[in-house]
Amino acid sequence: MSSKPRILIVDDEKPTRDVMARALSASYDCMTAPDAEAALAALRENPDTALVLTDYKMPGMNGRELVKAAKREVPSIAAILITAFGEIELAVEAMKDGADDFVTKPVTDLGELETRVEKAIEKNALKRKVEELEDELGSKRALGGFTGDSPEMAKVYDLVRKAARSGANVLVEGPSGTGKELVARALHDLSPRSGGPFVAVECAALSPTLLESELFGHEKGAFTDAYRQKIGRFEAADGGTIFLDEITEIDLATQVKLLRVLETKTFQRVGGTEDIKSDFRLVAATNRDIASFVKEGRFREDLYYRLDVINIRLPPLKDRRGDIALLAARFLKEFSAANGSGVKGITKEAMSALESFDWPGNVRQLRNVIEKMVVLAAGDMLTVDDLPAEIVSAPASSGGADSGQKAIQSHTGETLAASEKDIILDVLARCGGNKTAAAEKLGISRRTLHRRLREWKEET
Repeated sequence: MSSKPRILIVDDEKPTRDVMARALSASYDCMTAPDAEAALAALRENPDTALVLTDYKMPGMNGRELVKAAKREVPSIAAILITAFGEIELAVEAMKDGADDFVTKPVTDLGELETRVEKAIEKNALKRKVEELEDELGSKRALGGFTGDSPEMAKVYDLVRKAARSGANVLVEGPSGTGKELVARALHDLSPRSGGPFVAVECAALSPTLLESELFGHEKGAFTDAYRQKIGRFEAADGGTIFLDEITEIDLATQVKLLRVLETKTFQRVGGTEDIKSDFRLVAATNRDIASFVKEGRFREDLYYRLDVINIRLPPLKDRRGDIALLAARFLKEFSAANGSGVKGITKEAMSALESFDWPGNVRQLRNVIEKMVVLAAGDMLTVDDLPAEIVSAPASSGGADSGQKAIQSHTGETLAASEKDIILDVLARCGGNKTAAAEKLGISRRTLHRRLREWKEET
């Protein structure tokens, strides 16, 4: 196999292409073709071709069209167009289509031609490198909201990058506080739609009537208080991404309408008769077991399969304990700067306690805890004394960073064998039954706390 770069010379005049091939053969592995059709066939068989050198005027597809087709066939290929003196304007236009350079006929200085070929290949290689770096930086920026280098999160990052390139619907599953909206935003920012709008809808926060109006919009006079026409979220997401959070909270009647939107990309405003088209990409999220909702008849099976084209599952924080130290350090830096605090770090003992806790509220809860610790800290290091009581008194997890370490003890030396339920009920009791205060202390939403309490009540 030749170590020389491979190039393709295309000209309908055999003597011309043979002369160029002989002149360039010392430095390049030269292929020749009499027309665009033969050239494209050669590129399909040799996708490692570095450059195509083509005449502009040929039977069938001209050189400018061939350059465009060659770039589609082999995106990494460089291209030089050969034109007559009066066709320079056409050559300049061809460079807008992807040509890297052009030379004029007659090609008499073959040494100069070789130099131009070398520079075109180098220029194209540099351009590709810049594009790769830009893609890498774009990926880092889009995933910058995440922190963690655990194998679990590496899988998430890989899935996000792959899914972003497609227009397929994505279903993001995971417990509350794991960062489902961050995934949706990353999918948008890494996609070809990144220049369009990102529209987020929290489905659980709206009643069925309000949700329908929010999603599809309404016409003036459609219902009481509809004093003017309103544009819906699907319409607002045209050319971009719509994110439907807590998708399982949508009622069955609205699910039927949502299914139609996904199938046809058209809808009608509430009270309207006109079909409105919208070019959107849908990302949905849930912290519930959506498959069980389908089995119970609470979520349409056909809609579920429409949503679940690509599935991204976010792990709970307790399943990626190796990331806790990284997350804590990030939050400490963030809140220390925001509050003008002199806190510089976390002691080993305090970090062990953080890594041993099961974090029912996941990353959101950890962030909330670090913020409180930074605000209330007495010194420049966060210690065990700065930890909330529910973390100090919790047992060490068997899956913790140090599986053999002793349980973190309370200040009285007692260790409470508390489950997630025990912890939440204990915090609620210490807050005098105030659910808002308890949810804030736990780092979870009030809605999540209500749901947990309702579930436990149903169990008894």
